[in-house]
Amino acid sequence: MADKQRFDLFARFILERYGCCRVYDIAGGMGMLNQVLTELGCETTTFDTRHKHLPVRYEQRRFSVEEPCAADVVVGMHPDGATRVIVDYAARWNVPFAVVPCCSDNGMPYKSWMRFLGEYAVELGLGVEEHSLPMRGRARVLIGVPREEEGSSTHTV
Repeated sequence: MADKQRFDLFARFILERYGCCRVYDIAGGMGMLNQVLTELGCETTTFDTRHKHLPVRYEQRRFSVEEPCAADVVVGMHPDGATRVIVDYAARWNVPFAVVPCCSDNGMPYKSWMRFLGEYAVELGLGVEEHSLPMRGRARVLIGVPREEEGSSTHTV
C-alpha cells in the first residue's frame, strides 16, 4: 500500500473523530500526514528532526512533554520511539491522542507493545479505545481520551 493512502486513511479517521481542529503530528517524518490534514482543514504542526520535509507547518526538533499545548489532539502515524511521549503528553495536558503504533521503544513484540500502551494510558488517567484502519500492515489505532470528556470509556487492549 502506498504511503499516501496510509496517511489519507489516518487523516480521515482523525477528521471524523475530532473534526477540523488543531493537531500536533509527532515524529511525522516529511509531514505527509500534516499535508493531508491541512488539505482537510485542520491546523497541523509536525514535530520531527528531519531536515527535508514538505512545505507544511513544521518544527524541526524533538517533541517533549514540556511543549506548551496549543493542540486539540496529538497524533502519530508509526511514530516509533515517540509513541510513549505522545501518551505522556496527552495525559499531562489533558488532550486526546490517536496513534498507529509500529515499533516499540523497548523491544517488545507488537501485541505486547499495544497492550502495554493501553495499560500505560489508563495508569496515566486516560480512557482507551482501539480501532483499525482498512489497510495492510500496522493498522491498529490506539485512542486516548481524557476521562472527563463526555462518553469516554476505558478498554484494555
